[in-house]
Amino acid sequence: MSGTAVAAATALGLGALSACSSSGAAGDSSGKYDVVASFYPMAFLAERIGGSHVHVTSLTQPGQEPHDLEISARQTARLQESDAVLYLKGLQPSVDEAVAQSGIRTKIDAASLTTLREYGGETGDHPEGDDHGHGHEAGGGKDLHVWLDPVKYAEVAEGVGAAFAKADPDHAADYRKNTEALVGKLNDLGTRYETGLRNTRNKVFITTHASFGYLAERYGLTEEAINGLDPESEPSAARVKDLQQTAKADGVTTVFYETLVSDRTAKTLARDAHLRTDVLDPLEGITDTSRGSDYFQVMEANLKALQKALGAK
Repeated sequence: MSGTAVAAATALGLGALSACSSSGAAGDSSGKYDVVASFYPMAFLAERIGGSHVHVTSLTQPGQEPHDLEISARQTARLQESDAVLYLKGLQPSVDEAVAQSGIRTKIDAASLTTLREYGGETGDHPEGDDHGHGHEAGGGKDLHVWLDPVKYAEVAEGVGAAFAKADPDHAADYRKNTEALVGKLNDLGTRYETGLRNTRNKVFITTHASFGYLAERYGLTEEAINGLDPESEPSAARVKDLQQTAKADGVTTVFYETLVSDRTAKTLARDAHLRTDVLDPLEGITDTSRGSDYFQVMEANLKALQKALGAK
């Protein structure tokens, strides 16, 4: 997204952003626990765990690439009025800065609720460590795409549920119940992925940027990313040639692209290597073009796309 488009989007402020389970702006006076979430995967957790007791507002609009977000002054001011903020430290620098400078009592960093792995750079997405830390550089740093591994996302959900119960004890029992239900659904989803990807003709898939490293590691696959961790960086000519060779050697059939960033490089690579293209959605936002209306529906669509591309038996 261009800087102009980002500015136009963020200028709308929090009041124009939609929350799946509620309406209004941060600082809502309905008596509900007021939560600001940084982008869709955080908002989804807050809504599922908080249920009818919370009012959730997302800083990132549907269709906006979250890495591009620059928070407006209006959003920053309303962030100050909320009871809690749920964010993923390291993914959106402008959010990190606003949260650090705010006086919000409850600051929930999802990255601190699970272990993060090191991204290995341009030679395939293989883990090099599993300690805490942050970063979203194109050639390395900590991989923050924890929500695309259902099991790891469940770990984060448990931490969010505990934080909600501590911060809003009057509704702690409901938060714990909702968390248990959500974790159960996420673990069931993980089981479907494990079963669905166990027997495949090949194990390598190509994506626009390195979103699916945790998922690949969980289910015995290898993700080869065109752009590394940065969704809008440009690959080197050597990287493109390497991917073409990898595709041929490993029987890759499909180059996956995503809906919120340009598909130009992915489609060019696919054309030159005589491969198909398909969508593998990193779920950084839900739009009218998403293959589903929530996290679970889109993740099911992703599973089907992977099964088709990898030749599931």
